[in-house]
Amino acid sequence: MTEGEPSASERTRSLLPLTLLIAAAVVVVDQLTKHWAVSNLAGAAPRHVIWTLQWNLSFNSGMAFSRGQGMGVVIGLIALVVVVVIIGAVRTNTDRLVAVAAGLVAGGALGNVVDRLFRGDGLMRGAVIDFIDFQWFPIFNVADMAVNVGGALFIIWSLFGARKATA
Repeated sequence: MTEGEPSASERTRSLLPLTLLIAAAVVVVDQLTKHWAVSNLAGAAPRHVIWTLQWNLSFNSGMAFSRGQGMGVVIGLIALVVVVVIIGAVRTNTDRLVAVAAGLVAGGALGNVVDRLFRGDGLMRGAVIDFIDFQWFPIFNVADMAVNVGGALFIIWSLFGARKATA
């Protein structure tokens, strides 16, 4: 290490706030869009936006893209464990792409856990609000998008960035 260059611990510490900021931003945007969807789409017919995209309110007791219906408690608990593992792992990471990916996945998972916690009649008994509908693809939400983009970034990092980190 040369003088003026940050130590490994300083570089590592700077990534955890980035991850947490991204996760928080995803949760906020996700919850705001879901609030809009419930306020404006409840009881209404789907609203055409463009091409095959429409806003169509749906309550999903499963996981992303309506898989695992009725397993909300298990899915919610797994999501919480995944968030804890991701946040714990990023503390020792020095790669920004990993920090961004971790923030997206953690924020998306937490956004849907918030629905499970507060949009039902018991602990983890709520349904996730989905409303983005392309009609040829399962209905989803902002949290689902964040999880998938974050997952794709993890794959990109594992194919290209991980090699640089070990070189």
